[in-house]
Amino acid sequence: MTTEATQGLAAECLAMARAAKQAAGELVATCGGVKDAWLRESARQLREHAEQIMEANRRDIQAAPEYGLTDAQIDRLRLTGARIDSIAVALEEIAMLRDPIGEVIEAAVRPNGLEVSKVRVPLGVVFFIYESRPNVTADAAAICVKSGNAVILRGGKEAAHSSRAIVNLLNQAARQHGIPEGAIQLVGTTDRAAVGHFLALPELIDVAIPRGGEGLIRRVSAEAKMPVIKHFAGNCHVYVDRSVDPELAIRLTVNSKCQRMGVCNAAESLLIHHEVASSLLPPLAQALMEQGIEIRGDAATCGLVEAAKTANEEDYFAEYLGPVISVRVVDSLDQAIEHINHYGSHHTDAIITTDWNAARRFTKRVDSSAVMVNASTRFNDGGEFGLGAEIGISTDRFHARGPCGLKELTSYKYIVHGDGQIRS
Repeated sequence: MTTEATQGLAAECLAMARAAKQAAGELVATCGGVKDAWLRESARQLREHAEQIMEANRRDIQAAPEYGLTDAQIDRLRLTGARIDSIAVALEEIAMLRDPIGEVIEAAVRPNGLEVSKVRVPLGVVFFIYESRPNVTADAAAICVKSGNAVILRGGKEAAHSSRAIVNLLNQAARQHGIPEGAIQLVGTTDRAAVGHFLALPELIDVAIPRGGEGLIRRVSAEAKMPVIKHFAGNCHVYVDRSVDPELAIRLTVNSKCQRMGVCNAAESLLIHHEVASSLLPPLAQALMEQGIEIRGDAATCGLVEAAKTANEEDYFAEYLGPVISVRVVDSLDQAIEHINHYGSHHTDAIITTDWNAARRFTKRVDSSAVMVNASTRFNDGGEFGLGAEIGISTDRFHARGPCGLKELTSYKYIVHGDGQIRS
């Protein structure tokens, strides 16, 4: 790229960030009714112009082979009338959620009469870099604006036409309902250098949220001058305790791994207590293999499951996102916890047990964004947790952890009312 082109791209990114900052200042004073009306109108527009969106999507589908997308990835990219209706329904569901902005988190009156309130406020401007699924475009815009934030969307080139069609309709509805200009912007260029320009604007962009492969997330984390909400991987575990209902253990493990394999909350590793391994691991492994899952295990596992392959160190760190699971027979609950905290990605980990003391110890000591007791790892999801839509699942500790819904895209400030008090 020439110097002139580089400067032009930098100027374009700067202009978008300035427009978003201006919009964020106006959004903070926009009432919840206006935002909800925009969401409902956006849903109506998506349904009314479904054929227009699908035509744009067909252009993306036609170009998909040149980007090397797999059949599964192309399916995730594809929009149908039913899928567009699902996007519209999601917007309507977000409209029904309580507006978090202005919520008084806590309040107190001090002995000197000062009224001190802790009040929820937006983060400001969100720079969201995400994968190819076009429904994410609508979800992210909806959840950001509902929580009072302006958003700059940088989607993948694979869904460029679909995302543009959706954002055009969202902005059309925004103009009709008083949502500030610049509140929802889609980066038009596919040049990766644009991401770097935005990440260098901490005075205008308040938070960056990458959602995609580990390479993207590490790049954003390394380059960003502003805070980043992220998760690097989803190496999720299921631990089968010595006190367990065998049928429940098989059902939950199979669901955690097989219900949908290519997602971050699918189980990638199985740990099983040695006292039940000889009786339970063979039928459990058989149930997984019937679903096409390859077993990679330690020596004890290979001794109990003839078809198992020997696991190496990398297998226990791996996020397969496919039909492979690592397995280890452990001596104790504590060894299972140590394994998870060492090899895991702090995303979602589950214990299957009838011993509530074991469950309590597991939930206290496993350091993950969600810890499940007798439930599938697949439930770590904003919708399943009752948050409505989510913009991602964070494995960080700051500022948010777990599914990031409306409240996770807010901060707070203190508002103090007095009647002339001075400090002596």
